Amino acid sequence: MNYTDFKVTQDVKLKLYKAMLKPRMIEEKMLILLRQGKISKWFSGIGQEAISIGVTAVLDSDEYILPMHRNLGVFTARDLPLYRLFAQWQGKASGFTQGRDRSFHFGTQDFNIVGMISHLGPQLGVADGIALAHKLRHENKVTAVFTGEGATSEGDFHEALNVASVWDLPVLFCVENNGYGLSTPTNEQFKCKHIADKGIGYGMESHIIDGNNILEVFFKVSHLVRDMRINPRPVLLEFKTFRMRGHEEASGTKYVPKELLDTWAEKDPLENYTKYLIEENLLTKESIANYKADIQAEIDEHLRIAFSEDSITPNKSKELNEVYQKFDLKEIRPSRFVTKIRLIDAISEGLRQSMKKFDNLVIMGQDIAEYGGVFKITEGFVNDFGKDRVRNTPICESAIVSTAMGLSINGMKAVMEMQFADFASSGFNPIVNYLAKSYYRWGENADVVIRMPCGGGVAAGPFHSQTNEAWFTKTPGLKVVYPAFPYDAKGLLATSIEDPNPVLFFEHKALYRSIYQEVPVDYYTLPLGKAGLLKQGDQITIVTYGAGVHWALEVLEKNADIRADLLDLRTLQPLDTKAIYDSVVRTSKLIILQEDSLFGGIASDISALVMENCFEYLDGPIKRVGSLDTPIPFNINLEQQYLAKSRFESELKELIAY
Repeated sequence: MNYTDFKVTQDVKLKLYKAMLKPRMIEEKMLILLRQGKISKWFSGIGQEAISIGVTAVLDSDEYILPMHRNLGVFTARDLPLYRLFAQWQGKASGFTQGRDRSFHFGTQDFNIVGMISHLGPQLGVADGIALAHKLRHENKVTAVFTGEGATSEGDFHEALNVASVWDLPVLFCVENNGYGLSTPTNEQFKCKHIADKGIGYGMESHIIDGNNILEVFFKVSHLVRDMRINPRPVLLEFKTFRMRGHEEASGTKYVPKELLDTWAEKDPLENYTKYLIEENLLTKESIANYKADIQAEIDEHLRIAFSEDSITPNKSKELNEVYQKFDLKEIRPSRFVTKIRLIDAISEGLRQSMKKFDNLVIMGQDIAEYGGVFKITEGFVNDFGKDRVRNTPICESAIVSTAMGLSINGMKAVMEMQFADFASSGFNPIVNYLAKSYYRWGENADVVIRMPCGGGVAAGPFHSQTNEAWFTKTPGLKVVYPAFPYDAKGLLATSIEDPNPVLFFEHKALYRSIYQEVPVDYYTLPLGKAGLLKQGDQITIVTYGAGVHWALEVLEKNADIRADLLDLRTLQPLDTKAIYDSVVRTSKLIILQEDSLFGGIASDISALVMENCFEYLDGPIKRVGSLDTPIPFNINLEQQYLAKSRFESELKELIAY
């Protein structure tokens, strides 16, 4: 292994040695503890330490790193307290996730580390968002993100590299090509000779680096990073290395030819570097023994602390109260000055006023800049706020959701326009697994609003008409808002943007230009989780939201003799169960109307909740009215048959007559 081509000071050479030795010794101890049943799982990075150590040594301590399972060296080089790492691996309270997630699935703002999730790909887009925040603030910082060669087959890899390239983001994409994705060799994963070749397709600079040569890693990456800080751009690095143990210990290495293991064993980064330093008279047997003794003493002491900690005693209240970041809304009352505007105008006005209020707010979406979005909600925003904050995106929903998360991690607010709510399926993974779970897992909130133009009645067919709120109401960690009126839409959007938690904000397309209301001209907020009582009566309770509110109002105006409480939920998560229960107690009958297809919708949960909490007050069965359990058809007659609106009046009268 050639070390002589890389000019590094003697002091740095020794620091790199000690930095590599530490994770190796920790891993060797963890493998013993694994066999003893004292930790549950281990993903070994033995043989790959030079990459983690070399990259981390180059970055400043305030530059973010997004590591993977095999990057223990990132954590040790950033000097995380070992007892907290050990407690994390044992699922104890002083670990970084308080027992809520395992191994390296965590981050810590104290050390500018953002951990992975098992789905691998999203963290690449998160790195884009972190780097974008640095770039917008002109901070000359680089973000490094790790992935394996297996994850380069994921769509998130393509999306994240494309976004970083188009936006010239200072992201160091570090691909550790260690030969296998679990048991699948590289020749069964991709056809190109080198992963670095993929950079050509993105117009991205790329390099191949010997991942087992610590001086090559340090020397080449340090030169790149210095230049990236001055000339922001993404760089793709392929580190050639090898995984010497199983994907995780239980899977073993029987599928790896012995001669291949033997070849790479001779390239061990620590053993070869140790020999080199001895030859250079920088290490002796005595100094090696002293270094090892110091590290072993640290490991033993921190293991003692971790082992002495009691196991977690479950506390239901604590778990439920830490799904969302605490948010105390300072409600801003609306002014007396009003103007009559449409729902679409109210949303645009609310978004514009939030952009003025929060100079760290960035809007992203397809065609939202000069074009103003397909519904023209952001028309004129570029003139007012500039293209840095009003950003057209490529068609890559998953990467943009992840980028929004990265912006939040790095101190920004983000609003993403999902061009149609239907397209959220292309960004589903980072919404439900990254945005929704990060605060519960390691205390990192997602200050992200995703606007969701949705709904039928516009003859747009199966892929532009869905109202898919139920995909998200069942996911703890997400908030779901669904206004029916301009006044509510403006105030609830302002609150959603102020809220540090992730919010799915549904906007019914059929209501955009058909519903008018007097709306205060100034900025104001409305609390989430508060239903609106639009009509009062003693015969029956109608619970609905979105377009269903207007369908119910039409029926009640047509049938003036029906005395109904009409509840507009306005937000679905949090849900105003108190308002529902109070009304049912008064009327003793309940009908729930939703536009979504019936089975599995929110009406089912509301029905179950009322049965469990108000059963003794009911004088009839609870009725659910939803759209047909089919995809949404395009033909106007078929769509009218599909929608719940066509059945609501008869179902309402039938329940009243019961």
